[in-house]
Amino acid sequence: MRRLLLLAPLLLLTAGCALGQSAEDQATNAARDVAGKAGERLYGQRPRTAEEVGRSASGIDGVEVLRVTGTSTHDGDGVEVVIRTSGSASSGWLAPEPVTVRRCFAVRVSPTSEWSEDPRAVDCPDGPPLTFAPPPEPPELPYDGLRAHLPRVPESGRADEAEVRRTLAALDLHPAIHTEVKTDGDRVGVLLSVQGNGYDAQDCLLARVAPGATEVWAPPRIQRMPGEGGCTVGNALDPLPAPH
Repeated sequence: MRRLLLLAPLLLLTAGCALGQSAEDQATNAARDVAGKAGERLYGQRPRTAEEVGRSASGIDGVEVLRVTGTSTHDGDGVEVVIRTSGSASSGWLAPEPVTVRRCFAVRVSPTSEWSEDPRAVDCPDGPPLTFAPPPEPPELPYDGLRAHLPRVPESGRADEAEVRRTLAALDLHPAIHTEVKTDGDRVGVLLSVQGNGYDAQDCLLARVAPGATEVWAPPRIQRMPGEGGCTVGNALDPLPAPH
């Protein structure tokens, strides 16, 4: 009798949990959490094509991309990605074998979507997961050409922005290379950069044409990380302190 009395609260607790949420419901919630984290990874204000969003989603662990609709994140309602994720949960000690489910969710990526927006449960489309070609290799930044052709200014002189711009035009840069030129007093700063993915260090070159010195350099990797300000024309004119 005493043993039954001791077991009674445990049995009631187990029954209460079972009535509150089944193992399948818990597993579905786990799959939804994976989809939600994928949405957070895809979130961003930078314009991207539907292919770029789909490729990024397909590279997230535990995510299969089944459908991509829209043309770009900044057109219309943006890009919607239907992804399939899985989740597992156990029914407890009475049924320790885990229950695993695969569920599909729609994730919207646009300037108006929220970072922690809940993914919408949808029916899984027929067919295998989509595959995406690897992104094109970014163009190589012309360090040697920039250093060789930028003008040299005497110590008593003044850098000419128009001359610097003519030099950059003569280099016939790849269209994917972004350029910025800015004058500050007798100096001219130059930025050459290629678009990053928002997570890794961005590729960029900085140059400063000043009386008595023309310099070309790449900022340290830590300064080229998103939000660090290393790949800016301002950093070419007034370099950030070296990282310790």
